[in-house]
Amino acid sequence: MEPPKNYFIDMDGVLVRGGAIIPGADRFLARLRERRARFLILTNNSRFTPGDLAHRLQGMGLDVTPDDIFTSAMATARFLQAQRPNGTAFVIGDSGLTWAIHSAGYIITDRQPDYVVLGESANYTLELFTQAVRLIEAGARFIATNPDPNGPGEGGMVPACGAIAALIEKASGVNAFFVGKPNPLMMRMALKHIAAHSENTVMIGDRMDTDIIAGVQTGLDTILVLSGVTRRGEVNRFPYRPGRIVESVAEIEP
Repeated sequence: MEPPKNYFIDMDGVLVRGGAIIPGADRFLARLRERRARFLILTNNSRFTPGDLAHRLQGMGLDVTPDDIFTSAMATARFLQAQRPNGTAFVIGDSGLTWAIHSAGYIITDRQPDYVVLGESANYTLELFTQAVRLIEAGARFIATNPDPNGPGEGGMVPACGAIAALIEKASGVNAFFVGKPNPLMMRMALKHIAAHSENTVMIGDRMDTDIIAGVQTGLDTILVLSGVTRRGEVNRFPYRPGRIVESVAEIEP
């Protein structure tokens, strides 16, 4: 048999939906491990640490470890560390983002920060947005973990980082720099993380506007699953196409 390809796998809408796994996701990961295929759960979800996410996924019945997960918060922290080592940031986000920022050697502060960093959060407030706008107007650079305007949750779609970034952009007059998918920067970081090459790697995702375009722009094979955001009839609206469309990861044989 030919050596298996490497896989980047989006999480929400691909492996899980709300508080439950997508049917067959556990068997798909088991097939990857049986074939000794390298894989990375590549998520724009910046709310949780890899350990938190691994614990959550294990509780749903998925065989994953923290080392199998790479988040937009991790990519954002590495970007900041490379751009301005040992800097300062005002952070709007949950523990996954603050952990990553601290791990990069950054100080989190609201006093003349080098950056305002926006991520996903369950605790957004108008006060935080106002503070972010004022700090950006005073000269802080505006970074956001990911451009997703919404995402799947229990009971339906929920607003995400991209929607909040648009609010701050409009109020401050300054556009955010998004580090997460579809920025090829995050994809290259992920390839380096597992010592993989783009020619031998597949991106599996449920969003045409983040997952699939990220794979296309980085030279990866792409597979769109219909278990999340994108519907089959919407694919033709985009100027690029996935290499393959399946109902869910249950259909994918590594």
